[in-house]
Amino acid sequence: MLKNLQASAIMLALSSTVAMAQNPITDNHLNAQVAGYKAAFTCSGVFNGGKAVEQINREELAGIYPAYREPLSNMPDAVIDRDEKYVSVKYSDTMPPRYVVWRDHLGCVQLPIGASLDDREYMPTIDVDKPEMPDANWPIGNKVGSYDNEKLNDIIHKAFDGKTYGDKTYTTAVLVTTPDKMLGEEYRDGFNIHTSHRTWSVAKSIAATVIGAAVDDGIVDVKAPADIEAWKRPGDPRGRITLENLLHMGSGLHHNRAGNRTDDVYFGGALMSDWSTSLSVEAEPGSRWKYANNDTMLAIRSLRESIGDRQKYMEYPFKEVLYKIGMLDTKLETDWDGNFIMSSQVWTTARDLGRLAVLYLNRGVWQGERILPDNWGDYVSTPAPSEPSRGVGYGAQWWLYPKSKFPELPADMYMANGNRGQRIMMIPDRNIAIIRRGHDDSTVAVFDVVAFTRDVLAAVE
Repeated sequence: MLKNLQASAIMLALSSTVAMAQNPITDNHLNAQVAGYKAAFTCSGVFNGGKAVEQINREELAGIYPAYREPLSNMPDAVIDRDEKYVSVKYSDTMPPRYVVWRDHLGCVQLPIGASLDDREYMPTIDVDKPEMPDANWPIGNKVGSYDNEKLNDIIHKAFDGKTYGDKTYTTAVLVTTPDKMLGEEYRDGFNIHTSHRTWSVAKSIAATVIGAAVDDGIVDVKAPADIEAWKRPGDPRGRITLENLLHMGSGLHHNRAGNRTDDVYFGGALMSDWSTSLSVEAEPGSRWKYANNDTMLAIRSLRESIGDRQKYMEYPFKEVLYKIGMLDTKLETDWDGNFIMSSQVWTTARDLGRLAVLYLNRGVWQGERILPDNWGDYVSTPAPSEPSRGVGYGAQWWLYPKSKFPELPADMYMANGNRGQRIMMIPDRNIAIIRRGHDDSTVAVFDVVAFTRDVLAAVE
């Protein structure tokens, strides 16, 4: 089973090359995307993650999509303006460089292809109060005691050796926590509790959390049609797609590039609202599971339209979820119209993900305040009506590990899963969560999350 999962992960990473062959783009547009990739990761790595350029080149800009590697190697160095907080990368003699601009709370935003630096004044910003981290014990504050479980410490340490849990894997952080105690934690050299990097698709589980808060606040109903104005014309079949269909990856929409590549939004500076809302239906909503970044982006766009005000929408995740639970090092990046790209484009730390996990272990309550509905963890970990055809299962923006296929794991385990080895393993029955961050080259390395979770649970039994 594990070999099948590893093979599937490698094929998913290699699908970028196949997809580009099936959906050819011009060299100039590819170069614009690659320049956007370099500028975006450099901007976020410097201003979100506090990293040196050498570290960004070694980690964020290594192990990338195969089709991007040669164009990236021919790109000039990124130009970083640390005072004005922007990055540019030149890719053409006839077009402006790709510009990416940093903003407080929201991280880096790409200007569209062809935009000039003067256009940065139009990039959306927010002004929200960010609390100070309390001088308190974990998870309310950052104080932790000693990690005296030597067996657990040894297992965590082995996650960094690049062989025990997957050949050539590159772990950057691991932590194991209960709702009120950190059981173990370790970081690679160059990382600490405040070093953030991209979550990739773990962001989808964060998006589901924000939507869960909106359910608790009475803003949205997952059973109702998604609130997408572009689909509300009479006769438009997309008007039948519910918010729940989107959370389940069951929209039935046609998704380009194997359903998991949205390069024009991620790296090309395109608006999510132009890209994702234009898709046509190819299957009855709810009848088919197909993994798609677009479904997540549409779900969070639906929240924007339900709130009805761009500024309030951009402030909502910080005011109602992140800053309430101490996720103070988390940046939710947007496109240049303020749409959260919460299918992938979130930068955060291992400890912030640990606090998210604690919120779920506490059934949506933080220091006596309800953030999520009491049953939200049950909801996101309930199998969707239609799921992947083999291997892991799927709930609502969280992956499932059914006991019938993974007998080594607890029956209630569910997981947030992102490219390059980002993981949140939730084990509610044991009241434990495991966080693993990495910069794996997904074409050659897969972290063995099943074996690692099994060994961690055995060590804390």
